[in-house]
Amino acid sequence: MYAVVRNYSGPGAKELFDLIDSRRAEVEEIISGVQGFVAYTVIHTEDGGVTVTTCQDKAGTDKSSQKARDWVVANAADLKTNPPTVSEGHVAIKLGLRSEGIQLRSLWR
Repeated sequence: MYAVVRNYSGPGAKELFDLIDSRRAEVEEIISGVQGFVAYTVIHTEDGGVTVTTCQDKAGTDKSSQKARDWVVANAADLKTNPPTVSEGHVAIKLGLRSEGIQLRSLWR
């Protein structure tokens, strides 16, 4: 698996994350439609926010980043948000709760 972290801060970043929240269904559909999609997380921070996309491979995260850029240009260009700081790499450990209980799952690379 491969993940990309996009960190948005500065002018317009908080408003961008408010817009993402208000258009949640649309954003979820766009990102989850990427081939190899695994997970997507949106985190609000004091100065903006962070998104984390996990896909089966780098091609998927590259496509998700392109779709995110396209969405921001089409829907939030007026906010004049700085481009995100991007970090990406192979997922070494993935822990999560199973939907039917409190059991942890771990996926090692």
